[in-house]
Amino acid sequence: MKKIGKLAGKDTICVLTSMDEPLGYAVGNQLEVIEATKCLKGDMPDDVKRVVLTLGAYMIKLAGKGEDIEENKTKILQQIKNKKAYNKFLELVERQGGDISYIENTNKFEKAEYVLEVICKNEGFVQEINAIKIGKLASFLGAGRITKEDKIDNKVGIVLNKKKSDSVKKGEVLAYIYANNLKKAKKAKDELENIIKIGEIQPKKEDIILEIL
Repeated sequence: MKKIGKLAGKDTICVLTSMDEPLGYAVGNQLEVIEATKCLKGDMPDDVKRVVLTLGAYMIKLAGKGEDIEENKTKILQQIKNKKAYNKFLELVERQGGDISYIENTNKFEKAEYVLEVICKNEGFVQEINAIKIGKLASFLGAGRITKEDKIDNKVGIVLNKKKSDSVKKGEVLAYIYANNLKKAKKAKDELENIIKIGEIQPKKEDIILEIL
């Protein structure tokens, strides 16, 4: 990407991020729209916030609107706090023919037929949540395509309730499975219990930003 930018005569910054676990909590089309809407209203998971502020700050710098990265991050947070970012999103949706009432009230979105809880069986700490396996599992539910002929189901997916390094107690909800096929939902639940690994030692919470080139 740096080489492409150079060939185009453009300054290019590459932000490398960790993909060891899903970004945010939601995985699936409609579920991610709901989470994104919450983010624009200020309810933003720490990892999403870190990525958004870093990418946005460098975009402002490359646009010649601010050289100081930390000041740029403050500008972005202000645009979220004063709701200008959220209102701009509403404008973009409306201009493309979307029904903004679903953004203004995300409870209007039609729910998946089945919502299954994945319950923690042991007390400890979340050691790992394999992002690739989560993505494949969401695709299995219908959130993505296994083959190009597959039809996307916008309602299905996975919403995590815990992230790596979080403490968990026996009986707590680790995640929710959203599905329109009960057989697939049960299979996904069983698989997710193995994907979210629990251990006794709390792993280090690593920075999601790996490198900036």
